[in-house]
Amino acid sequence: MHVPSRRILFRGLLPLLVAASGSLLMVASGGLLMVASGSLLVAADPAPAPVTLEYRFRPDEVVVMTVAHRARTETTISGTTQSTDTATDSRKRWRVVAVDAEGKATIEHSVDHVTMTSRTSDRGEVRWSSDGEDPPPPGYETVRGSLGIPLSRVVIDRAGRVISRIDLQPTPPSASGDLMVVPLPDGAVEIGAEWSVPQEVAVEVPGGPRRAVRTRLRYRLESVRDDVAVISIDTTVLTPIDDPRLESRLLERIWNGDIEFDIPSGRVIRRSTGIDRRVVGFSGQESSVRYRSTLEERLVPEETPEHGPGNAPAAPAAK
Repeated sequence: MHVPSRRILFRGLLPLLVAASGSLLMVASGGLLMVASGSLLVAADPAPAPVTLEYRFRPDEVVVMTVAHRARTETTISGTTQSTDTATDSRKRWRVVAVDAEGKATIEHSVDHVTMTSRTSDRGEVRWSSDGEDPPPPGYETVRGSLGIPLSRVVIDRAGRVISRIDLQPTPPSASGDLMVVPLPDGAVEIGAEWSVPQEVAVEVPGGPRRAVRTRLRYRLESVRDDVAVISIDTTVLTPIDDPRLESRLLERIWNGDIEFDIPSGRVIRRSTGIDRRVVGFSGQESSVRYRSTLEERLVPEETPEHGPGNAPAAPAAK
């Protein structure tokens, strides 16, 4: 009869050893991590496997997202405070024109619908919806004419890098911290992985020249559950800022939040960002401005009546 060697016996019994003092003991058996505490032996979940985050667009498909932006600006000058609240609900549409053999997608971006509300402490409320017959308020005369038509055409790779972009219509810079495409890391990454994207923001200061300010968007893979990756994001200003006027103009471009990315379908299904910052001295020693803003985007799973234009879910107002 074959008698196991002492080394084999020890290796077989090692996962069952428990510290008599009740301290925590962790041992490996067959690739499975075993955790022993006192006289109880339990199996711990193995470390999650690395995941590959990449876009998976298909030719001729249409991706629709609802966008809800809320903002409140409180300005104090010489002891007088004025506030402005704005709310914008819209639907943006991506039409995938083509996808090449390397997965690079050509996408046309358009906006189907918009509802805008503005309320000031001294002039009351103004509301306009592109579904109605009323003309747009002053300053928004060109909005209706830009709805439903391609605004830009971009080519992006699987990681979300913009290879080329053509603006088909005049497009003002985003004031809501909105990148057209969320950048993704190259290759498989583990939870805790970070990647960053440098940006240069052009800022106009009243009575002064336009300045270029360098910022950095930092992304971090926080978790993966049910094939959905949760990614956090924050913004860092790299250019030294010593002028409150310049800092006040940067408020809308410094934001934090999180993103949900569906791995099998290869697309963002939710993006939520926000900011709450205050700058003192932008217009004299007794002046201050506080800016609070939220941006919520959600993927529309399919074109259904309840998700038709004008039925975008509203986000809570910034408080």
